[in-house]
Amino acid sequence: MKRTRVGLIVILALTILVVSLTATAQPTTVFRLGLLAFGSPTNSDFEAFWQGLRELGYVEGQNITMELRLAEGKADRLPDLAAELVGLRVAVILTDSTAAALAAKHATQTIPIVMVTVADPLGSGLVAHLAHPGRNVTGMSLMASDLTGKRLELLKEAIPGLRRVAVLWNAANPSAALSFSDTEGVARTLGLQLYPLKVHGPEDFEGAFAAALREGADGLIELSDVMFFRYRVQIVALAAKGQLPALYSLRAFASVGGLMAYGPSIPAQYRHAAVFVDKILKGAKPADLPVEQPMKFELVINLKTAKELGLTIPPTLLFQATEVIR
Repeated sequence: MKRTRVGLIVILALTILVVSLTATAQPTTVFRLGLLAFGSPTNSDFEAFWQGLRELGYVEGQNITMELRLAEGKADRLPDLAAELVGLRVAVILTDSTAAALAAKHATQTIPIVMVTVADPLGSGLVAHLAHPGRNVTGMSLMASDLTGKRLELLKEAIPGLRRVAVLWNAANPSAALSFSDTEGVARTLGLQLYPLKVHGPEDFEGAFAAALREGADGLIELSDVMFFRYRVQIVALAAKGQLPALYSLRAFASVGGLMAYGPSIPAQYRHAAVFVDKILKGAKPADLPVEQPMKFELVINLKTAKELGLTIPPTLLFQATEVIR
């Protein structure tokens, strides 16, 4: 009886050891993500995304890796780059723009797609509904059409006598026309006249700004677009050359000399995109994850540029600023 008991204990101990060794030997699942970008995400944006992943327990090279596919501002490259990521069978595709998200959507209807910095996911046809996206696309919206009205209000507050505003927009962006239409409605209520500056690429910028000056524009806003972000230094330089006060969609424009910027925090969008990725990797379906709008907004005012333009920014506007560049 005693020997039997000892034998059972030995067998039990061996069983526990085998189970323990087997569990230890189980390989860690390594998820492969894909990044499809029209431009090139800044270091701060990319780091914000990785920081979000780290907070959720992911470690680069251990349980998650990233395949980068950058179009470097050339939209015609996006379909082939999207096809490459699909061929690699990545678990999730992260996209940085409307153009990149559309290219990914056309390339696959099964691999989940998480979008960031997309102006109008509904108007561009990326999702069926914001609350119930449908199919394989979800993520973050810039809420761009809602923000252009606020930008006009801020520009009018900054520039006494503002009457005619040039609007820079990318003719190749399917949501830009809708955003411009929404902006016209707000402009009428503010007593402002808009002059559209439609461009297809950076080669059109100089001619567009020259046209705005010929038409007597008092100020300028740009409809958020990844192409404009990529060429922000050139755009800000042209506005300065024409002494045209401008309010831009993102902080980065004010950082390189733009007068003002008002819009969502892009690093915050990338950081929150990690939450979408985590949910999908744990089994959630993109169709069931509502598209989210930004929660954090930034008003940045460049007083050095204001001085160069001969403008005095009202104290009420300075009080609203999240950052003042001197």
